Amino acid sequence: MAKVYKIMFSISLIVMVVSAGLFFVYGLNLGTDFTGGSLLEIEFLKDRPERGVIGEKLDNLNLGQISISEAGERGLILKMPEITEEVHQQILSELKKSGELEEKKFDSIGSVLGSELKRKSIIAIGIALIMISVYLAIVFFKVSGIISPWILALGAIVALLHDLLLPIGFFAWLGKFRGVAIDAPMIAAALAILGYSINDTVVVYDRIRENILKNRGEGFNEIVHKSVKQTLVRSINTTLTTLFAVIAIYIFGGPTLKNFSLALIIGIASGAYSSIFVASPILMLFHKK
Repeated sequence: MAKVYKIMFSISLIVMVVSAGLFFVYGLNLGTDFTGGSLLEIEFLKDRPERGVIGEKLDNLNLGQISISEAGERGLILKMPEITEEVHQQILSELKKSGELEEKKFDSIGSVLGSELKRKSIIAIGIALIMISVYLAIVFFKVSGIISPWILALGAIVALLHDLLLPIGFFAWLGKFRGVAIDAPMIAAALAILGYSINDTVVVYDRIRENILKNRGEGFNEIVHKSVKQTLVRSINTTLTTLFAVIAIYIFGGPTLKNFSLALIIGIASGAYSSIFVASPILMLFHKK
């Protein structure tokens, strides 16, 4: 294995351990979608008060932890523990003291429903990982004489875990020190990261398979390195064009899409990296010599 793969793979392992450590130490700050609670979206007809002013007005109601985020030019989104209709009306009365407003949306999610959503989210990601492993084992069966299809699956799964752990660790840190909460769209982001990452890895794997069948006398490590170089430009181009679109969403998509697009930015960039410096080194380590 070339020295660059050893160095980058070692760095990847360190990053995975650090990200996992952040997750286990701090955990994820789960939002109302998973823990249950209420969401209130309002829009002021004139100037929107500062979030600090809104927070001070609601402190008297003893609502517990409240997340206040801006929506558009005059809107606000409030996330809080589950409340009754009476408390809902009290909140509106307090907010109207800061100016005329219009209620856009009010939803309450029970704790049972939130727990069910959390369980189904974990199951969805687990099923996706299993199906990806089976798919790779079937598709790359032709090269089983050189390397086991299950080793290919192992490389892809470790790369996927790498791509998931990075945003998970980052959002664990954000949740601890910035109060950023994880909501339902983040599950869509996680599944999108899985799909993008495996797509990049399969492109590299497919080129490895082609080169193995064409050059059976050549060393396996040399074939992997050659395949990576042949697909490198393609990986960079597709990653950059995708990132440009996601960065545009992050900048112009509004506060409700900030965390979703940020997770995608981290995951997509990580996916291009992991297909080269995580999945490929694993193949070199475990191939049949």
